[in-house]
Amino acid sequence: LLLLLLLLLGMGLGEAGEPAELGPLAPSGAQCLQHTCFAVFWASRSFAAASAACERGGGHLMTVRSTVAEEAIALLLQNRGGRLWLGLSLSPSLSCTEPARRLRGFRWVTEDVRTDYTNWAPSGPRCGERCVTVSRELRWEERRCEDPTDGFLCEYNYGSSCPVLPPAQGLPVSYTTPFGARVGEFLALPPRSVVSVPALGLELRCDEDGEGGRLRWGRATPGAWPCRLGSGGCDGTCSEDTGRPRCSCPDGSVLGPDGRECRSPCAGAPCQHHCVVSGSSFVCMCDTGYNLAADGSSCEDKDDCATESGLCEQLCVNTMGGFECRCFPGYRLVDGRCQLESHCYKAPCKQLCEDVPGGYRCGCYDGYAVDPLDPTQCRLHCNDSQCPPLCDEYGTDCKCPEGFVLDDDTCVDINECDMDYCEHNCTNHPGRFECHCPAGYQLVRDIECTPIPKQDAEVPYSGDFESQTPAPQTPVPQTPVPSRSPPKPEQLHPGALVGIAVGALLTALALMALGYHLAKKRCRPPATMDYKCGGPHEKELGLQPVAS
Repeated sequence: LLLLLLLLLGMGLGEAGEPAELGPLAPSGAQCLQHTCFAVFWASRSFAAASAACERGGGHLMTVRSTVAEEAIALLLQNRGGRLWLGLSLSPSLSCTEPARRLRGFRWVTEDVRTDYTNWAPSGPRCGERCVTVSRELRWEERRCEDPTDGFLCEYNYGSSCPVLPPAQGLPVSYTTPFGARVGEFLALPPRSVVSVPALGLELRCDEDGEGGRLRWGRATPGAWPCRLGSGGCDGTCSEDTGRPRCSCPDGSVLGPDGRECRSPCAGAPCQHHCVVSGSSFVCMCDTGYNLAADGSSCEDKDDCATESGLCEQLCVNTMGGFECRCFPGYRLVDGRCQLESHCYKAPCKQLCEDVPGGYRCGCYDGYAVDPLDPTQCRLHCNDSQCPPLCDEYGTDCKCPEGFVLDDDTCVDINECDMDYCEHNCTNHPGRFECHCPAGYQLVRDIECTPIPKQDAEVPYSGDFESQTPAPQTPVPQTPVPSRSPPKPEQLHPGALVGIAVGALLTALALMALGYHLAKKRCRPPATMDYKCGGPHEKELGLQPVAS
């Protein structure tokens, strides 16, 4: 029996000896302003128990961030004395209050310190008093969180609300909020609030409508209620001509399934793309490039390429809802037109490029010629015995084509034939020279002449033999005759020998002087012959094949 009494006593007590909550606690008063409600509970609780009671109703202890909230507290207290918990507690990192700070080191139960308003009672630093109460004088005071107070204030926030029903003569109404408030000043009602009209036996609930998600008063039964109470809940017009309340909608809208809401005929229409209102009905339409299907609501792709001619210059490819223009191989699309694809945009030409059937051809600016060793490159070229040099913008660094030497401000052709490069005959050209051989001889290594082998002697030759160009086929003498006869051996006088030695020495000195002059003029040694430009006909541009 003693154990049973102790058990019953324990069930009747909560935390720290507080009464256990047998059900939701009803507020003594409430204020609802647009999307926020405040409620006062006159019940002795610790800070933790009061916070839990607010949370059970879907809210939290009240935050007082402005004078609007302060005025709400004044209306809720109605000059009743006592101390009520606010939603302020000291930051866990602090052991004492800090009066110099705006919230004295406290923070709201929403875990922030944002506020435009405070109303502290004068005090110095306080330790151990980690919660805050408000009195009838609206002063904030620190208090131990474990100590019970006379009550607490709760705050409830909502995304939207329902308006208060307009008053109707002879139809008193009563509201009940989801946090249990039945009395108070309501400018708006939060979601899930209920209004009762005993005279009509009517109960309405603040809920979202079926389509737009807006809050409105309604009931499960379709159709209007008596028109004198909130226009029967009709979006449009409420009338009782037939003895029963009935809603009607303006042109361009129809009644929804609840018999009160007016909505567009297109609401819930099965149109795949677009819906157009037509009186009290609708018509489905499709985007450009589609046709309306036989069911009147679906849309099917239209083959533009098949139904319309001349859309594209060369190729037309149908796509979903449209088409694409494309070009034949070798062409590319530019601003809607097919143009012959240029190979030059990816050609490696150094200076100029020309599109030709199947590829491209490199070219050069005036004063240059295509390099015979690399047709994509250009090198200096001159077709005359004298040409102006190519100089930089300052005129200090000037260059001449190969086979020319800079003499003052002019590039002068070097007459290589005067240097006896050729073994027999020589022809000088601008920037180059050409060696020839007598009949019966053939040119090797571009400068030397060797006898034609006997097995080839049956092939007749006449005159000089030139490199790269065969001579006409005419009879050739059996004994090759050089272009100049060799001197006959004869006895020389000793004085003549001295003269020959002196002459040879002077000739050697002259050749050395000429070689030094050529080196200064940047003329390459004549050891190789492939640096010459073959002549005016060798300025032809090089053809580069390109794979299609």
